[in-house]
Amino acid sequence: MNLNKLKIDSTWTLFLDRDGVINTRLINDYVKALNELKIIAGVPEAISQFTKLFGRIVVVTNQQGIGKGIMTTEDLSIIHGFIADVVKQAGGHINQFYFAPQLKSENSEFRKPNPGMGYAAKNDYPEIDFEKSLMIGDTESDIEFGINLGMKTIMLTTERNVKTKADYIFENLHEVAKNLK
Repeated sequence: MNLNKLKIDSTWTLFLDRDGVINTRLINDYVKALNELKIIAGVPEAISQFTKLFGRIVVVTNQQGIGKGIMTTEDLSIIHGFIADVVKQAGGHINQFYFAPQLKSENSEFRKPNPGMGYAAKNDYPEIDFEKSLMIGDTESDIEFGINLGMKTIMLTTERNVKTKADYIFENLHEVAKNLK
Protein backbone atom coordinates (compact mmCIF):
# COMPACT_ATOMS: atom_id res chain seq x y z
CA MET A 1 0.00 0.00 0.00
CA ASN A 2 1.74 3.09 -1.21
CA LEU A 3 0.79 6.21 0.71
CA ASN A 4 3.15 8.40 -1.33
CA LYS A 5 0.46 8.87 -3.98
CA LEU A 6 -1.37 11.06 -1.44
CA LYS A 7 1.47 13.61 -1.84
CA ILE A 8 1.50 14.45 1.86
CA ASP A 9 3.31 17.68 2.71
CA SER A 10 3.16 20.47 5.31
CA THR A 11 -0.34 21.46 4.15
CA TRP A 12 -1.66 18.13 5.52
CA THR A 13 -2.90 17.38 9.04
CA LEU A 14 -2.52 14.02 10.78
CA PHE A 15 -5.28 13.00 13.18
CA LEU A 16 -4.40 10.14 15.53
CA ASP A 17 -6.57 8.13 17.88
CA ARG A 18 -4.81 7.41 21.18
CA ASP A 19 -5.73 4.06 22.78
CA GLY A 20 -4.62 1.23 20.51
CA VAL A 21 -2.67 3.61 18.25
CA ILE A 22 -0.22 5.52 20.51
CA ASN A 23 -0.55 3.42 23.65
CA THR A 24 -1.76 -0.08 24.44
CA ARG A 25 -5.54 -0.26 24.81
CA LEU A 26 -6.73 -1.63 28.16
CA ILE A 27 -9.56 -4.05 27.49
CA ASN A 28 -12.72 -3.13 29.44
CA ASP A 29 -10.80 -0.41 31.29
CA TYR A 30 -9.29 3.04 30.82
CA VAL A 31 -5.76 4.37 31.13
CA LYS A 32 -6.43 6.43 34.25
CA ALA A 33 -2.88 7.12 35.47
CA LEU A 34 0.70 7.12 34.19
CA ASN A 35 1.45 3.71 35.71
CA GLU A 36 -1.23 2.22 33.41
CA LEU A 37 0.18 3.84 30.26
CA LYS A 38 2.28 1.71 27.90
CA ILE A 39 3.38 3.48 24.73
CA ILE A 40 3.48 1.07 21.79
CA ALA A 41 6.99 0.27 20.52
CA GLY A 42 8.05 2.42 17.57
CA VAL A 43 5.34 5.06 18.10
CA PRO A 44 7.59 7.97 19.23
CA GLU A 45 9.90 7.38 16.26
CA ALA A 46 6.93 7.11 13.85
CA ILE A 47 5.47 10.40 15.14
CA SER A 48 8.92 11.97 14.78
CA GLN A 49 8.88 11.00 11.10
CA PHE A 50 5.29 12.24 10.70
CA THR A 51 6.37 15.59 12.20
CA LYS A 52 8.71 16.09 9.23
CA LEU A 53 5.87 15.47 6.75
CA PHE A 54 2.64 16.87 8.19
CA GLY A 55 1.99 20.51 9.07
CA ARG A 56 0.03 19.53 12.17
CA ILE A 57 -0.48 16.43 14.28
CA VAL A 58 -3.46 16.21 16.60
CA VAL A 59 -4.77 13.44 18.82
CA VAL A 60 -8.53 12.86 19.04
CA THR A 61 -9.64 10.50 21.78
CA ASN A 62 -12.91 9.47 23.42
CA GLN A 63 -12.36 9.50 27.19
CA GLN A 64 -15.64 8.56 28.83
CA GLY A 65 -13.72 7.47 31.94
CA ILE A 66 -13.97 11.17 32.88
CA GLY A 67 -17.73 11.16 32.32
CA LYS A 68 -17.99 8.04 34.47
CA GLY A 69 -16.08 9.79 37.26
CA ILE A 70 -13.25 7.23 37.42
CA MET A 71 -10.63 9.75 36.34
CA THR A 72 -10.30 13.53 36.09
CA THR A 73 -9.29 15.95 33.37
CA GLU A 74 -6.14 16.55 35.45
CA ASP A 75 -5.31 12.80 35.28
CA LEU A 76 -5.77 12.96 31.50
CA SER A 77 -3.62 16.10 31.24
CA ILE A 78 -0.75 14.32 33.02
CA ILE A 79 -1.03 11.32 30.68
CA HIS A 80 -1.12 13.53 27.57
CA GLY A 81 1.78 15.64 28.85
CA PHE A 82 3.86 12.49 29.32
CA ILE A 83 3.02 11.24 25.80
CA ALA A 84 3.94 14.66 24.34
CA ASP A 85 7.28 14.61 26.23
CA VAL A 86 8.16 11.10 25.01
CA VAL A 87 7.34 12.11 21.44
CA LYS A 88 9.38 15.32 21.81
CA GLN A 89 12.40 13.36 23.09
CA ALA A 90 12.22 11.28 19.88
CA GLY A 91 12.21 14.45 17.76
CA GLY A 92 8.45 14.61 17.15
CA HIS A 93 5.68 17.02 18.02
CA ILE A 94 1.97 16.72 18.77
CA ASN A 95 0.24 20.07 18.31
CA GLN A 96 -2.84 19.34 20.40
CA PHE A 97 -4.79 16.65 22.24
CA TYR A 98 -8.58 16.77 21.89
CA PHE A 99 -10.76 14.57 24.07
CA ALA A 100 -14.44 13.81 24.49
CA PRO A 101 -15.28 13.12 28.16
CA GLN A 102 -18.96 12.50 27.45
CA LEU A 103 -20.61 9.14 28.00
CA LYS A 104 -21.41 7.11 24.91
CA SER A 105 -25.11 7.23 25.87
CA GLU A 106 -25.08 11.05 25.58
CA ASN A 107 -24.45 10.81 21.79
CA SER A 108 -22.39 13.98 22.04
CA GLU A 109 -21.26 15.75 18.87
CA PHE A 110 -17.71 15.52 20.30
CA ARG A 111 -17.53 11.73 20.70
CA LYS A 112 -16.19 9.85 17.70
CA PRO A 113 -17.57 8.90 15.22
CA ASN A 114 -19.25 12.33 15.43
CA PRO A 115 -17.10 15.15 13.99
CA GLY A 116 -16.95 17.57 16.94
CA MET A 117 -13.27 17.10 17.81
CA GLY A 118 -12.38 17.62 14.14
CA TYR A 119 -14.28 20.91 14.07
CA ALA A 120 -12.61 21.95 17.35
CA ALA A 121 -9.21 21.30 15.74
CA LYS A 122 -10.19 23.33 12.65
CA ASN A 123 -11.35 26.14 14.93
CA ASP A 124 -7.91 26.18 16.61
CA TYR A 125 -6.02 25.63 13.33
CA PRO A 126 -8.10 27.28 10.56
CA GLU A 127 -5.62 26.11 7.91
CA ILE A 128 -6.77 22.51 8.39
CA ASP A 129 -8.27 21.13 5.19
CA PHE A 130 -10.11 17.88 5.91
CA GLU A 131 -9.51 16.72 2.34
CA LYS A 132 -5.79 17.05 3.11
CA SER A 133 -6.07 15.19 6.40
CA LEU A 134 -5.34 11.62 7.40
CA MET A 135 -7.07 9.86 10.30
CA ILE A 136 -5.35 6.83 11.84
CA GLY A 137 -7.32 4.70 14.27
CA ASP A 138 -7.89 1.15 15.44
CA THR A 139 -11.70 1.08 15.58
CA GLU A 140 -14.41 1.60 13.01
CA SER A 141 -15.57 4.60 15.08
CA ASP A 142 -12.21 6.28 14.31
CA ILE A 143 -12.56 5.48 10.62
CA GLU A 144 -16.15 6.79 10.52
CA PHE A 145 -14.95 10.01 12.23
CA GLY A 146 -12.45 10.51 9.41
CA ILE A 147 -14.98 9.62 6.71
CA ASN A 148 -17.57 11.98 8.26
CA LEU A 149 -15.07 14.83 7.79
CA GLY A 150 -13.88 13.81 4.32
CA MET A 151 -10.43 12.58 5.41
CA LYS A 152 -8.32 9.71 4.11
CA THR A 153 -8.32 6.93 6.70
CA ILE A 154 -5.99 4.21 7.94
CA MET A 155 -7.11 1.32 10.12
CA LEU A 156 -4.49 -0.28 12.33
CA THR A 157 -5.16 -3.98 12.52
CA THR A 158 -6.23 -5.69 15.69
CA GLU A 159 -7.98 -8.96 16.32
CA ARG A 160 -11.24 -6.99 16.58
CA ASN A 161 -11.38 -5.44 13.15
CA VAL A 162 -11.76 -7.68 10.17
CA LYS A 163 -13.98 -5.50 7.99
CA THR A 164 -13.42 -1.78 7.63
CA LYS A 165 -14.36 1.17 5.44
CA ALA A 166 -10.80 2.55 5.81
CA ASP A 167 -8.82 3.58 2.73
CA TYR A 168 -5.72 1.72 3.97
CA ILE A 169 -4.89 -0.97 6.53
CA PHE A 170 -1.55 -1.26 8.35
CA GLU A 171 -0.35 -3.22 11.34
CA ASN A 172 0.86 -0.24 13.42
CA LEU A 173 2.15 3.36 13.23
CA HIS A 174 5.69 2.13 12.57
CA GLU A 175 4.47 0.38 9.39
CA VAL A 176 2.63 3.54 8.30
CA ALA A 177 5.83 5.58 8.80
CA LYS A 178 7.85 3.08 6.74
CA ASN A 179 5.37 3.50 3.88
CA LEU A 180 5.63 7.29 3.93
CA LYS A 181 9.39 7.47 3.37
